[in-house]
This record gives sequence, structure tokens and C-alpha cells, in this order.
Amino acid sequence: METDSKKIETILQWLLPKNQKDLRSFLDLTGYYRRFIKGYAHICKFVTDLLKKTGFSWLEQATAAFNALKTTMTTTPVLALPDFNLPFEIETDTSSTGIGAVLQQNKHPIAFVSKKLGPKWATLVVYEKELLAIVFAVQKWEQYLMGRTFMIKTDQKSLKHLLDQKISTPFQQLWLSKLTGFDFEVHYKSGVDNLVAKALSRISGADILLIALSTIPSDLLSLIEKTWQSYPSLQLIIQQKQLNPNAFAKYQFHNGQLRRNGKLLAGNGPNIRSK
Repeated sequence: METDSKKIETILQWLLPKNQKDLRSFLDLTGYYRRFIKGYAHICKFVTDLLKKTGFSWLEQATAAFNALKTTMTTTPVLALPDFNLPFEIETDTSSTGIGAVLQQNKHPIAFVSKKLGPKWATLVVYEKELLAIVFAVQKWEQYLMGRTFMIKTDQKSLKHLLDQKISTPFQQLWLSKLTGFDFEVHYKSGVDNLVAKALSRISGADILLIALSTIPSDLLSLIEKTWQSYPSLQLIIQQKQLNPNAFAKYQFHNGQLRRNGKLLAGNGPNIRSK
């Protein structure tokens, strides 16, 4: 998945909003891509406050937030694709208001997750919050972790011996039961080194889930286009569709792409179908 270049251009040219309607339109556009943006809710906090009924009063902080949104929207970070031949690692952390985690391989992030703690969970002791963060992250990324050994890194030293501890409280019984069936090791990582998860746990605002999938550089489309030029029958269809869009009803030719019943059409070029 990647952002639409035309919508990026629109963002770059967007002028400072003059009223709530203008601002809401801008946030509707940027909000569509919030899953790609780390800390989206935190970045736009000063502008979303202007949507309240108290009135529209544009200040310097709002301008800074507006420009920051434009910058992040047009320089979207792309995370790594998961490699199921490599071990996964999860780093977790908590704050007084939230929990955060990052899934990675070889220190390259694959996904970030952040969740705001409600009043009930905010009153937990640090150990319980850290355990909650581990359970939340493992369940969120279950599709990557089930059936393979992975590592969990936390800055709570006592959790290093999580699997060897005697279960003594109902809280431990409940949350440790949710880890049944997973094969993992818990390692201690100091808070100074655990910067990403720590930052995620401190994101203010609503719950945020950010999972950006990278696209794989490929010449596949250009190879498919060459097959259209290699087969006289496909060339004939393209020529007729350009002259008469109603010709060959099952076929479509739009934006330079030949499709059949809506699906991209590939000829029988060398290895084209296996690719």
C-alpha cells in the first residue's frame, strides 16, 4: 500500500484553514492515511482542538502542527516486509497513560502499535501494565508469531522471569493464560535503549494502530505491458477500444491498462504468469 501521489500534491498545496469547515476537510484527507503516520493523533492535537464548539482561534501552535502534518504526510515512512525465515522481536513499554510496542526483525521495524489506557487500567502497578503491554502486542501480531519462537524485550526486569514465576494473583492468571500456545523468551532491555516503544506508549489522544506495508520494487507491470504489444490479438483489442469504448464488451482499456472483466490482462510471455 502506498499513498496516492495526487492526494500528496493536494496536501502540499493546501493553504492554512480559515474556518472549521476548511480544517475538517484537511483532516478528513490526512486521516485517511493515518495508519501510515507514526504519532498521527499527537501531531494534529493542536488543530483538532479547533474543531470544538469553543470556537476557531488559529494560533502559532496550530500552524506548526498543520505544517508538521503536511511534512509527515508527504514523507511517509515505509516499514519492512516480514521475512518468515527470520526470528521476530517485540519491544514493549508503558507510561502512566498508555502502552506501546514495536514488531521488528534485525532491528528493522515492521509495525508499530499504541493504545491509550482507560481509567481502570491506568491504576495498575508498573509490573501489571508491562505485562498488559506484552499480552496486547502478542495478540495484535498473532498472525506473525503463532507457531514460531520469538523474543520479547521489556524494561521491567521482573518480567524477564515471567515464565518461571509462581502465578499468585488473579491478574497474572488471566493475562498469562492469553499467552498460552506461544513460544517466546523474555529479555530485559533498559528504558534508555527502548526508545521506540517508550515513545509509542506516550502518544496522547485516541488509540492508534499504525501498520505500514512496503511495496516491492518490480518491473512486473512493464513486462505485462510488453505482452500487449507482442500479441496481435491484444493490439487489435486496444486499438478498437480506443476508437470505440463499447467494442469488445468484456474488455476495458483505461489509464493505459488493458483489463478483462476488471482484472489486469497478461499475455503468455516468458515466466509472466509465475511472476
